[in-house]
Amino acid sequence: MVRGAEVARTRALAVRAFLDARTRTVVFAYLFALYGFVQAYGYRHAYPTAADRLSFARSFAANVGLRLFYGLPHDIVTVQGYVAWRVGGTLAIAAAVYGLFAAVRALRADEDAGRTELVLAGAVGRGTLGLAATAAIAAGALLLWLAELVGFVAGGIAFGGAAFLALATASVIPVCAGVGAVASQLAPSRRVALELGGAIVGVFFLLRAVADTADGVGWLRWATPLGWAEELRPFAGPRPVVLLLPLAATVLLFVVAWRIAVSRDIGTGVLPVRDSAEPDLRLLSSPGLQALRAMRGTLLAWIGCVAAFGFVLGTVSNAVSSADVSASMQKQIEKLGAGSITTPAGYLGLVFVFVVLVAGIFMCAQVGAARQEEADQQLETLLAQPVGRVRWLVGRLVLAACAATALSLAAGLAAWAGASATGSPISLPRLLEAGLNALPAALLFLGFAALAYGLVPRASSALSYGLVTLAFLWQLVGSVLALPHWLLVATPFAHVGLVPAQPFRAGAAVVMVGIGVVAAVAAVGAFRRRDLTGA
Repeated sequence: MVRGAEVARTRALAVRAFLDARTRTVVFAYLFALYGFVQAYGYRHAYPTAADRLSFARSFAANVGLRLFYGLPHDIVTVQGYVAWRVGGTLAIAAAVYGLFAAVRALRADEDAGRTELVLAGAVGRGTLGLAATAAIAAGALLLWLAELVGFVAGGIAFGGAAFLALATASVIPVCAGVGAVASQLAPSRRVALELGGAIVGVFFLLRAVADTADGVGWLRWATPLGWAEELRPFAGPRPVVLLLPLAATVLLFVVAWRIAVSRDIGTGVLPVRDSAEPDLRLLSSPGLQALRAMRGTLLAWIGCVAAFGFVLGTVSNAVSSADVSASMQKQIEKLGAGSITTPAGYLGLVFVFVVLVAGIFMCAQVGAARQEEADQQLETLLAQPVGRVRWLVGRLVLAACAATALSLAAGLAAWAGASATGSPISLPRLLEAGLNALPAALLFLGFAALAYGLVPRASSALSYGLVTLAFLWQLVGSVLALPHWLLVATPFAHVGLVPAQPFRAGAAVVMVGIGVVAAVAAVGAFRRRDLTGA
């Protein structure tokens, strides 16, 4: 009887944890399913003949710049091989992010909010709570695997191979969830846990990028779960035995997390908190500066990761220009709507679209941080002081815009440093312009995210992240499926010039910034009229 009650409590807690993260899981599932379908369907229709696919494969096989994003290609003259290359490399990174966020959300968010203490005060032990959280993470990973499988099958990939490819991608989730679980026990707060886990995931990506782009260091793929997913090699001599690596790493990480969890107090971490340090009153003279003080560690982490990414892009750009890029390859790229990559400037103009994506996600994260401050009831305390709602929200939005500017400049500066180190003749002003080229779209997304926060705060994160994801995927879908022009221009990414290869689109930038400002003004008005809401 006792055993049955324990199982029922574990099931109930697991369902609750899964539902708490349902918005994020649904967004990622949509991404996995749509991206898998589009790549399979698009390749089959863009390159219908064997000659087209052979020309494509010859051009792309030695392209270092594309291997940075997608990994090492295997047998891309077939639909299956192309999909394994394009989808496996990209969605493995998304899977890593999902695993980290899912673990920190399940294992640390309730604890920071004080809800874990209430649960443990009842007939629930730490073991039950940890098992329920693990089950919720596993259910989310299973749903993403299923969504990706459905996308592949809908795109015409055979079920068996599609299932293994989806499994290769999903194998990254439990490992990075284990990283998040350990970070949740080490860090004194959820924010620090995300920063610590994010830094480790960033190292995973850099190891995989170096292994796939540099000569003689391919062994580094065995040091990262992103490399393990690549070494599974779906459709190119599959190696199912490699699955033992993510399995062993996951078990080890969760065992370590559990051992730490049972030996620490609720609401603390292994890493020390500077409660005994001398009071530091810097950056506490206004709500905006206080927000900067709270986010400075996170901001430095974002800038560091973006700068490292930009530096790698800069160093690779010269290798792309010196590679044997045929005229047929240029035609294939143009069919995908990506533009020219036959010069360092062309390559950087193409890949800096990812900087636009990162800047948009960063804006969503900043509005999400403001929402979290309200959900944790910190905002109520702040507004009890002589601080108005409008001043607070405007300060947060201005801070987000300034932080995005720093992020964009860091990307351009780092890309210039990398390009200069390899002899690429691109000037610093042009690459700084390429970085700042991300700002108009980022400010547009900031305005929309703020408007969602002002109108529907509980759903604001899902709406803002979903909008950025949908806009980016729409650009990919429209390019691959050759949609009508009036549909292609429905996404802000279609109006971003490929700087430094193309000139800055000032007219489009003014329109995007104007729409973002109008949305932000409407958001301030809506926030001023509504009640504060909890979690």
